[in-house]
Amino acid sequence: MLVVGFDLDMTLVDSRPGIMATLQVLEAETGAPVATDEVLDALLRSNLDLVFADRFERDLATTWSDRFRELYVVHGVPGTHLLPGARESVAAVRELKGRAVVITAKYEPNAIRCLEQVGLDVDAVFGWRYADAKGDTLRDEGAAVYVGDTPNDVRAAARADAHMVAVTTGPHPAAELQAAGAATVLDSLVHFPTWLTNHLDA
Repeated sequence: MLVVGFDLDMTLVDSRPGIMATLQVLEAETGAPVATDEVLDALLRSNLDLVFADRFERDLATTWSDRFRELYVVHGVPGTHLLPGARESVAAVRELKGRAVVITAKYEPNAIRCLEQVGLDVDAVFGWRYADAKGDTLRDEGAAVYVGDTPNDVRAAARADAHMVAVTTGPHPAAELQAAGAATVLDSLVHFPTWLTNHLDA
C-alpha cells in the first residue's frame, strides 16, 4: 500500500497566527520575552523545547514550554488555517488507495486538535517526532514519500529512504531545501496531486 507522510505546520496548515497569538498570551502571563517575529521564525524552523532551551534557563524553559502547550489549545488551535492544496493532496493519496499519515514535531494532542480545526481527515497522526524520530516513524509506517518544509524533514526522509517532496510554504527557500537534499521542491501543495500521479507512473 502506498503510504505518504505529511509534516503539519507550514506544510498542511498555516500555524503562524495561532503560534503568535499563543506567544503573546504566554508573554503577558509570565513575562517570558517570546512574542517576537524572531522566536516565531525559530519555532517554525525547529522545535518548541529546543528553541526555549536555547534561550532560557532550564527550569524556566521547561515551565514555559509546558504552559505554551496548554495555552495553545485555546489560542493557537483556532488560529490554524488549511494551506492551499492540502485537502486535495490528502485526497489524492486516498484516491490511489493509499494512507496519508501526519508526522510532526508538534505535541500530538494539539496536532490532532489542529487537524480537527481545519476539518482535515488523515489516517494516522504521530506527534512529538523531530528530525531523526520523524525518519524512524516514516520507516516504521513504510512511507514511500514524505512531504515537509524544512531541512530536518529532508533528513527524516533520507533516514527512511523515502522520496522527499519539499514545499516552500514554510520559512526555507527552494535553494536551501535543494541544498539539504530534497529530491523534489514545490512552491505549494497545489501541485502535489499532479506530481504524485506522474511520480507513480514514471
